[in-house]
Amino acid sequence: MTQPVPYVVALDVGGTSMKGGLVTRRGEVTVLAGRPTGRENGPDAVVEAVRAYVGEIADLGRSRYGAPPAGVGLAVPGIVTATTAVYSANIGWRDVPAEAFTPPGVPARLGHDVRTGGLAESVFGAGRDVADFLFLPIGTGIAGAVVLRGEPYGGAHGWGGEIGHASVWPAGEKCACGQIGCLETYASASAVARRFTARSGRTATAKEVVELAVAGDPVAAEVFGEAIEALAIALASYVLVLDPALIVIGGGLAEAGAALFEPLRERLAGRLAFQEPPTRTPGRPGPAGGHARRGPPRLAGGGRRRRGRRLDARCAERRVGVVRCSPVRAVSSAVEHSPYKRGVTGSNPVPPTCEKSPVSHQGKRGSCH
Repeated sequence: MTQPVPYVVALDVGGTSMKGGLVTRRGEVTVLAGRPTGRENGPDAVVEAVRAYVGEIADLGRSRYGAPPAGVGLAVPGIVTATTAVYSANIGWRDVPAEAFTPPGVPARLGHDVRTGGLAESVFGAGRDVADFLFLPIGTGIAGAVVLRGEPYGGAHGWGGEIGHASVWPAGEKCACGQIGCLETYASASAVARRFTARSGRTATAKEVVELAVAGDPVAAEVFGEAIEALAIALASYVLVLDPALIVIGGGLAEAGAALFEPLRERLAGRLAFQEPPTRTPGRPGPAGGHARRGPPRLAGGGRRRRGRRLDARCAERRVGVVRCSPVRAVSSAVEHSPYKRGVTGSNPVPPTCEKSPVSHQGKRGSCH
């Protein structure tokens, strides 16, 4: 008789779309077609859509592996604990318990979407060669994952990394969160599209705005330029405070490639009077398997990449973004309720010899001794 295969359901819930999949203990990943989040229908509708999607993926797992999932890991935006989606400005929900997202009887664990993305980047992606970096996905909203000494850092209350709500223009536009002049209000993909439409009367996606800016459209160039300036202001403060070895930029807007990265690098350099600007200087391994910083910080595109490949003009020719990390980062939230150990997924999985979970209840990666 064939033995059931242990697996988890992994789901990445974004402000615009959600992506899901199945991950087995052997590291086999099945990525499924994404679907819209449906936030325009209100937060309750989003919760229902997530629950239905989880149920469909779990049903697929039962038919494929002969057993219910060991757990469900959901990477969600906003303020989040392991058991509650506390608040999301983009979606609008408040205090949603983890079990509301899943069918009855299936254990679930929530993780902050960006911090779990940072965890994935630190283990499998662009941050694997350094100990200290910022993961900054730019999508419907903006948040940052602060990775210090190889660990995602959530702060005293688990709410750290909300760089998208750092004020870049204190007398600027009001943000959906209630504050004034937030980075997200100017530089997120949704903000770029919204601000272009408000000024031009033309409807366009953020991708189309970037294309128009590159082609010389004055309104698109102004809006996109202000987004880049806002990013440079926020990142300059981050570099001065934490001195990272690397800034990993992902999300939909990162697909602009050189059109984003080159002017951002130039403007960031102009705001760092006594520090060197981000470059493509490679990191070097430190003692005892750690990573010591060598040289100034650099910018890199998020998502999967070959080791040693750094950001350059070729980024415009390839896909970069956190979407490729979705199954990895979502499953990091599920391991508390599963038999999985570190190294269950990714193209280069770590041998599963660790006796500790890869994430704690606060979403931080555990030690492996």
